[in-house]
Amino acid sequence: MKDIIEELKHRGLIYQITNEKVIREKLKTKSVVVYCGFDVTAPSFHLGNLLPILALRRYQMFGHAPIALIGGGTALIGDPAGKTKERSLTSIENVEIWKEKLKKQLQHLLDFETKINPAKIVDNFEWLSKLDLISFLREYGKHVQISQMISKEWIKERISSSGISFAEFSYMILQAIDFLKLYEKENCELQIGGSDQWGNITLGVDLIRKLKGVEVFGITLPLLLTKSGQKFGKTEKGAIFLDKNLTPVYKFYQYLINVEDKDAISLLKYLTFLNTEEILELEKEVKEKPKEKIAQRTLAKELTIMVHGKEELKRVERISKLLFYGKIRELKEEEIKEALFDVPTRKIHLKDHISILDLLTKGGITNSKGEAKRLIQQKGIEVNEELIENKERKFSKKDTLYNRYFVVKKGKKNYFLIEVEN
Repeated sequence: MKDIIEELKHRGLIYQITNEKVIREKLKTKSVVVYCGFDVTAPSFHLGNLLPILALRRYQMFGHAPIALIGGGTALIGDPAGKTKERSLTSIENVEIWKEKLKKQLQHLLDFETKINPAKIVDNFEWLSKLDLISFLREYGKHVQISQMISKEWIKERISSSGISFAEFSYMILQAIDFLKLYEKENCELQIGGSDQWGNITLGVDLIRKLKGVEVFGITLPLLLTKSGQKFGKTEKGAIFLDKNLTPVYKFYQYLINVEDKDAISLLKYLTFLNTEEILELEKEVKEKPKEKIAQRTLAKELTIMVHGKEELKRVERISKLLFYGKIRELKEEEIKEALFDVPTRKIHLKDHISILDLLTKGGITNSKGEAKRLIQQKGIEVNEELIENKERKFSKKDTLYNRYFVVKKGKKNYFLIEVEN
């Protein structure tokens, strides 16, 4: 078998690893069952979650058997790793609804059809919901040292700052039980996760060694961070979700188009299946033609196809082209708000008519009618593709797009969206 560790290292996808020599040899000589856990904290995965999901896919491509563990049980407690304060408890009802949505996304990203090493999805609610307190303490708690748990860096930080509840403190034991159960049920020998999961993973490795007398292994991936240190897939307005109902596809696409050059190359290694030669060529083109955003466009194309499909890629590329050439009228009704997701937006009431000066001031495009007049005189205002040359121009509802929108262009590229309320 091929050396998956070498491939992961080349892509920068290994952060920590237990007993590299032994697990590397196992992975080279036989098919190993590998799992990664995903707690149910939202109705969709976000872009940052793609890293571990696609890591499972890489193991699968190298002949290993991936298990995606849905944390239907652990989500009810909340993983404190990487968090500076206590999580709010998620309701059982939300977890039940959300985990079905996450399963569908996993089914799209992993291969469940291959006969040799098909992916599996398991839910830790199956065994954690059956645990009673006495069994938890006798069968598992007895084998975990408090000193081992509080030696974890993030535990120290929480204790010295905001504090940590017993529920969240116990979380790492629940994750260790997951690893144990998957070893017993599926002969799973490897757990992967983000670098913030190292303490949880190694506790599971130790628990299995104590209870089963065997060695299992853990590998962590780097956390996806942007150049500014922000978690990848996060914006000021929240996460970039894989569900197009939560994050429109055009917003998803544009987020990737706008990543930094350096981040784009790293993300091509982390999140695509392009080979080394292709990525090196893109890195070269970034240096030679930085303004063309070739790496970003490749990244956006690859991930949009992967998550949303080729037809959606064609659609958002068309939206991008229409916006570039200012052809607003060619956008479909459902695409207008999607295409202009990041522009200033105002709602106004319109009875019969509104003057261009009132439209610009009430719509937040200008601060005064004087400024509006100057912009019109300078031919710096377009409304729904119409260049405004007359400061006496008036608009009625029939001038709107789809009986609802005024799209105002100020200068060469500043767009504003005005929505007429009924």
